[in-house]
Amino acid sequence: MDALFWHNGQWMTENPKLLGPADHAFWMASMVFDGARAFEGVTPDLDLHCQRLVRSAEKMLMKSPLSWQEIFSLCLEAVSRFPPHTPLYLKPMLYCAEGFLLPQADKTQFVLHVFVLPMPGEQGFSASLSPFARSYSHMAPTDAKASCLYPNSQRAIREASARGFESAVMLDGEGNVTEFATSNLWMVKDGVVLTPADNGTFLNGITRQRVLGLLKEDGIPVEERSISPDELLHADEIFSTGNYGKVTFCNRYETRVLPYGPMARRATALYREFAHG
Repeated sequence: MDALFWHNGQWMTENPKLLGPADHAFWMASMVFDGARAFEGVTPDLDLHCQRLVRSAEKMLMKSPLSWQEIFSLCLEAVSRFPPHTPLYLKPMLYCAEGFLLPQADKTQFVLHVFVLPMPGEQGFSASLSPFARSYSHMAPTDAKASCLYPNSQRAIREASARGFESAVMLDGEGNVTEFATSNLWMVKDGVVLTPADNGTFLNGITRQRVLGLLKEDGIPVEERSISPDELLHADEIFSTGNYGKVTFCNRYETRVLPYGPMARRATALYREFAHG
């Protein structure tokens, strides 16, 4: 079994067909999701991901029919249906089929998609500066994990891919670094770990917050502040945090080859200790 779905009280292995052209989510994008991981017998911060899903729905004018605790339990049950230690991506989703211009909040529906997805190895990824920028919170629902935000990330990745890179660094409207196309960004310079301050243009990720706390508890100097694109060109290390790979280092930024450095390695080790603890 490669994938498992839950909808309307039923488990299934076939992708359920849920929407049609008259449904609100189909043409008005009333859809949110969250991503969590199961690997090596652990599901780190799964509770926080379920809580954020419910909050994201509220920010998108919907109301979850399930509590975060019920969603959490369904996710754990899904994991238990796969062989032990199978690497999985957990994707709980909320969407609204009813409504015209506004979604009919009390008709919000839930669906869970869990599928096999190996964790990335230690090969790292390449990245380049993108011409596409993040929106401010008064321009888009940047405080929600909303599906409607991802087409701009897709455009950034496609543009970077055409130039031989695997990911893209995106800026805000003032030209400050925000994040990678689908994960939060970190850089290291002279022994200090730097990450863009949360200014509302990107989602302050759960793994980002977790790693930030772990680094500080470990006594590593960390600063949240504005970062200019030029600083990335002179970074000692660059790495990302996000649900897909948790902590993943950038092996090439623009024309510079970068190492899997001591800070990225330490962040990885600290996260693994937390996850297994």
